[in-house]
Amino acid sequence: MTGVQIMEMGKRYLMQNYAQLPLVITRGQGVRVFDAEGRCYLDFVSGIAVNALGHCHPKVVAAIQKQAEQLIHCSNLYWLEPPVVLAKELAVLSGLDRVFFCNSGAEANEAAIKLVRKYAYGRGIDNPEIITFTGSFHGRTLGTLAATGQEKFSLGFTPLPEGFRHVAFNNVAELKKAVGPQTAAIMLEPLQGEGGVYPATQELMDTLKELQERGILLVFDEVQCGLGRTGKVFAYEHYGVKPDILTLAKSLGGGLPIGAAVAREEVAAVFQPGSHGSTFGGNPVACAAAKAVLDVIKEDGLIEQAAGNGKYMKTRLTALQDRYPIKEVRGLGFLLGMEMDQPAGQLVSLCQEEGLLINCTAERVIRFLPPLITTREEIDEALEILEKALKKFFS
Repeated sequence: MTGVQIMEMGKRYLMQNYAQLPLVITRGQGVRVFDAEGRCYLDFVSGIAVNALGHCHPKVVAAIQKQAEQLIHCSNLYWLEPPVVLAKELAVLSGLDRVFFCNSGAEANEAAIKLVRKYAYGRGIDNPEIITFTGSFHGRTLGTLAATGQEKFSLGFTPLPEGFRHVAFNNVAELKKAVGPQTAAIMLEPLQGEGGVYPATQELMDTLKELQERGILLVFDEVQCGLGRTGKVFAYEHYGVKPDILTLAKSLGGGLPIGAAVAREEVAAVFQPGSHGSTFGGNPVACAAAKAVLDVIKEDGLIEQAAGNGKYMKTRLTALQDRYPIKEVRGLGFLLGMEMDQPAGQLVSLCQEEGLLINCTAERVIRFLPPLITTREEIDEALEILEKALKKFFS
């Protein structure tokens, strides 16, 4: 089919809940993708932070092929090697103890919420409450929508589950005021992605550590910012604070759907047979792909590369403020945001026309999520395109 035919069929048969660009991607290789007409684009969206190794990394492809020839699915009624091996890897990386596998970031956060509530009830906290933050994004299930601190995502879907309280992100005074006898946990993204690329302050993290010492659980949602994207294995490592529960997804599977909730022993112990589950959670093929992703990240030094090249890219983006009305550049590693002084959706289209894929979040923030394998030469190429688009945008 042609690109036009694919788009027309999609408009006819798919639910229209995505505002897709008029672009049909047919294949990808490394940092680049190709459309139905064969045109090449630098992909600095990475499947919304999913393709940490770029597209079709040979070691991930090989792991998927090998596992698919052995066992695609069998269920959690039996022991399977791939999820067991991957669980050990994540426990060692995080310093936590046990892993629950699912299929997405939203499901990982749902598991974390259930862990918090079951643990709280066991400690005598009736009607436990979880504090989350404005600007946060934790998923699109009803539970994670209730946790999310952006009303626009829950419009039309109320009533939402109770048990959540939102406070202003990085407002320590408001957080301390919100903590009470029913507070079971505090849940946050150490670096907010969908909310506009806002890092937590050290003051907030120090306060969280104090509250953790008082028995309040810390849940860190690193679905978008985890696994090397910020220049550390986990974003919380920038702050010297360790969570009780960690959630992961996106880049973990190298493009295949997988999520994980990782918890310390005492908290994880509240999940007993029958208390929670996922039919496809721990799928052998997804777990084999995830193990390959972690191996490549470690063997190829991609965390250090993301730290250095991310700093280089941030410096280059910041320099653009001298020539264009850009309000702020912020973020860590390869999770960067450039806030404009006006709605910036058109800039996405202008960059696409020139061969660069980026996206806009929070209406005015251009978000950059290049694969961890991205080189400085590819950054320079992308920023050359970006500047061409900025000239048109502000003309």
